[in-house]
Amino acid sequence: MTETRVLSPDDVDVLELVLTGVLPELPEELRPGAGSDVVFTDAENTPIGRVDTAGVVHSEKALALPQSPLADPEVRLTAPLSTHSEVAVWLSVPLVKAEEDAVRQRVAGAAPPVVIAVPASRHAVVGIGEAHPIALLEYARALATDLGGAQVVVVPWPNGPEAYAGVSPAALASALNADEIIDPIAQRASDIHEKVAQLGDAFARAVAEIYSPEAARAVTTSHANAHRRGKVYFFTGLSGSGKSTVAKAFATALEAEGNTVSLLDGDEVRHHLSKGLGFSREDRETNIERIGYAASLVAKHGGIAIAAPIAPFASGRAKVRELVEGADADLVLVWVNTPLEVCEERDRKGLYAKARAGEIPDFTGISSPYEEPEDADIVINTAELSIDEAVEIVRSA
Repeated sequence: MTETRVLSPDDVDVLELVLTGVLPELPEELRPGAGSDVVFTDAENTPIGRVDTAGVVHSEKALALPQSPLADPEVRLTAPLSTHSEVAVWLSVPLVKAEEDAVRQRVAGAAPPVVIAVPASRHAVVGIGEAHPIALLEYARALATDLGGAQVVVVPWPNGPEAYAGVSPAALASALNADEIIDPIAQRASDIHEKVAQLGDAFARAVAEIYSPEAARAVTTSHANAHRRGKVYFFTGLSGSGKSTVAKAFATALEAEGNTVSLLDGDEVRHHLSKGLGFSREDRETNIERIGYAASLVAKHGGIAIAAPIAPFASGRAKVRELVEGADADLVLVWVNTPLEVCEERDRKGLYAKARAGEIPDFTGISSPYEEPEDADIVINTAELSIDEAVEIVRSA
């Protein structure tokens, strides 16, 4: 019997490394038991890989990549590099000036090309002194120019590689076709680590220098509690309309600018927040209300929430608007109005075919209605717009 296993974003990064031949085999943490036949899916339940009973890893369908510069085939590592290099630089965070100087000195005598490898996680968590992968890629390109035209390569990389045995920058030497990989951060001096760690307290230190203790307390407290108005971007549309793709690309664009974004995608919410609910009208309305409630909590405290369920019923969407506006936040309703026939052509999971065959009851657009929004703030059609164009339209709202 075939087992199905849902992978975390970090697991998907590791699977991509294996499927593209960058890593020779799955880490032990992801290997199924002997004789097991396992299908790996992403959080949207799309099959992306399979391990047969002999332990061989196969690709099921193309991995869904974020719509961003990180997915550019010109830079993303999709197979081991064919061009040999003497030195590769592992660029996991922006370097301080002294580290940049050290890298220049190290590669000065190396034969071109020098490779700059930028790790990019599907689950990026940015701390003090770090950068979102898109911002890091832009920095890498500037550094590459400074080094005389180094080759920049984006490497899919789990956010916590220490959890996976054998997944390390050094393990990528063969895939990068490099004699040596240098990791400036592994050699970072302790005083630099300390200075970077103190960046987060820079505001408080500056305030303490120019205010009395009582005034400083008032200023820092007010700054810490400053409340910006929260916002919820609620995408609705048929399955396959492109709403999740646009929502994820939009979230990535906002995160690259330093925003903290909570993404509530339909399938992932079903797996966690609404596990056990069916697809009757009542259950669907409950699912949408839960999404709206979670999004309103994020926005209530000045955050940005992005949701991308089908949300077929006007009453459910109205409830979401009520919850968000009741939390003193703004709702932007985005209707992804892509024609049904286009959605069917894109269907990666074969759901429309099953619905038309009667295998899936109450399927929106086939055997269950989709009530077109009359109060949408934005209407886009991904059959006529590129993802980048759609994201820009949403950003302008």
